[in-house]
Amino acid sequence: MPRTVIAVYKPRPGKAAELQAIVARHHGVLTGQGLVTERPPFVAQAADGTFVEVFEWASPQAIERAHHDPVVQAMWAEFDAACEFVPVATLPEGQQLFSEFEAMLPIRR
Repeated sequence: MPRTVIAVYKPRPGKAAELQAIVARHHGVLTGQGLVTERPPFVAQAADGTFVEVFEWASPQAIERAHHDPVVQAMWAEFDAACEFVPVATLPEGQQLFSEFEAMLPIRR
């Protein structure tokens, strides 16, 4: 059973452009490793520049496999250098009944 997740990436100082490039290729890497569904991700940005990515893991087992996949681990290290992972509820938008974000251009795979 697929699992839809909301991932939130707050750029480290001076790393917003680098983070945007990582987010742009994130789903493609996960697809290449057979870990996500074909459903395209949705990427948006909060007013403070934090990126919000909604995507669909293929299954709970795929999530577990990602934690042991060297390709995914390398990408996650890139994320870690460029951002902090934060809960969506920490964003001011996440406190609203209807959270509004700026949609980013579609991610091409």
